[in-house]
Amino acid sequence: MSFFDRQGIPEALIRNRNGQSDTQENQGNHDSDAGEDINTDEDDDDDSADDDGSKDGDDKFDDISTLRDYSFISITGSGSSFEMHGLVQLATRTWLEAHRQRERWKHQFIVNLSLEFPTGEYENWAICQALFPHAKSAATQKPEGQESLKMWAMILYRAAWYAEQVGNGAAAEEMSVAAMKARKKLLGREHEDTLWSMSLVGDAYNLRGRWGAAESLFVQVMETRKSKLGVDHSSTLTSMANLASTYRNQGRWEEAESLDVQVMETRKSKLGVDHPSTLTSMANLASTFWNQGRWEEAESLFAQVMETRKSKLGVDHPDTLTSMANLASTYRNQGRWEEAESLEVQVMETRKSKLGVDYPDTLTGMANLASTYRNQGRWEEAESLEVQVMETSKSKLGVDHPSTLTSMANLASTFWNQGRWEEAESLDVQVMETRKSKLGVDYLDTLTSMANLASTYRNQGRWEEAELLEVQVIETRKSKLGVDHPSTLTSMANLALTFWNQGRWEEAESLEVQVMETRKSKLGVDHPSTLTSMANLASTYRNQGRWEEAESLEVQVMETRKSKLGVDHPDTLTSMNNLAFTFKCKGDKGKAIRL
Repeated sequence: MSFFDRQGIPEALIRNRNGQSDTQENQGNHDSDAGEDINTDEDDDDDSADDDGSKDGDDKFDDISTLRDYSFISITGSGSSFEMHGLVQLATRTWLEAHRQRERWKHQFIVNLSLEFPTGEYENWAICQALFPHAKSAATQKPEGQESLKMWAMILYRAAWYAEQVGNGAAAEEMSVAAMKARKKLLGREHEDTLWSMSLVGDAYNLRGRWGAAESLFVQVMETRKSKLGVDHSSTLTSMANLASTYRNQGRWEEAESLDVQVMETRKSKLGVDHPSTLTSMANLASTFWNQGRWEEAESLFAQVMETRKSKLGVDHPDTLTSMANLASTYRNQGRWEEAESLEVQVMETRKSKLGVDYPDTLTGMANLASTYRNQGRWEEAESLEVQVMETSKSKLGVDHPSTLTSMANLASTFWNQGRWEEAESLDVQVMETRKSKLGVDYLDTLTSMANLASTYRNQGRWEEAELLEVQVIETRKSKLGVDHPSTLTSMANLALTFWNQGRWEEAESLEVQVMETRKSKLGVDHPSTLTSMANLASTYRNQGRWEEAESLEVQVMETRKSKLGVDHPDTLTSMNNLAFTFKCKGDKGKAIRL
């Protein structure tokens, strides 16, 4: 008991156990649009005992009674776990050390915990949460024997897996790195368990926005698997997909697409078009198209994936529902609200009935539907769903969980769109401060929350406060992501808007030109973000009376949106209104009326 965390020690963890844990497992969660490709070999608990084992159990309870009599331990109210004072633990470990028994009992502690700590899937979260403090205690007590070290590394790997899944990036990184180092030393750099540990470290780095470090590990894993297993081995393809995901997070679309295509085509030829892994790779490629605003290509793939999953897995299978949600997102970004809403309602209701109202995927479905309502100005319906999501996330995941903070930010956005600045600001500040303390000032999600708060300040005319935050966001994103990363460009556009609202035309124009030119070269002339930056620059020209320059850009934006989105898309209509306003300002009311 002296090796565990001092609180919440389950009775099962202090049995004498001789079970041997099988450490072969993998967690390829990035190669997934629905948590797929996570394959685990579950541990078999050996609870059988001969006569001597039964006697050990009786002696154990006698020992516990003695410890309780001397107040060295206490039993919790439920009677299912124990507590041991930290000083008693320290004294016990010191005694064991003096009598050269410390490693023996540390080994027993590692054995017991390794047999109880499960893998990190959602279904195991309740157990993982209860045992996580003991895994943290294990992390500080590295054993000496090789078998103990193997089990110790497995405990840290699984605990890191859980930490990564619940958004605890710091703990995920610390534990996964320790597991990786131990496995490298014990098993070698090319052992499959080592490679899975390296991948998990990459996941933790991705979670913390450390793209370069993640990329380095994923490249190593991919190249090792290529040489050891072959280019078309399933594990190699998973590592290629993980690397593509890292490229996607950095806005490196061409590199992501190249890998996504390779993975998809290889799986098609090796596994078949309708194999679950093939469908996952198709969804990943669709996601890369989606992020570039290539709606038609994204829609085509998402639709194929959805229909195949419906026929192969059934309409209410979790993977089918994920593909429906992905297709709905593509519809939403094209302003096809009815089609998006229809799919999102189906997804939400099915998840409620199949998984429960408080399941993470159900909450995501509710948030997606709320987003569709928000984009249509249906504020009450959006707010109702967002409040439900936020409150459930608070109670199930905790106030400072990443998903809870996202739901708070979404509700703040709904308040923002209604001009409810005080309510929006209150939530924005909470999200920002929590992310600063939990993730760090330069973490990507923290920067997003700072940008959101700056936007709330801007809309209240609090220019200095808005500018101060926006400059911090720009400079940090430049250093962390690069000058031409999509998020950096967005923050530059936000600062330009703050300048624009103050009539600081030259400063606004300088930033808008940089944003527009970079997006043209990186994303293409007809990408939605490029068109937005062109429209912003046109607005700056218009406010300076530079009618011809404004008109030239606005015509380009309008015509491109007509061809890409359709005449009645909200963005197309906005660009038509902008051009009509420019005509009116020039005194050409006839053209304005015709628009």
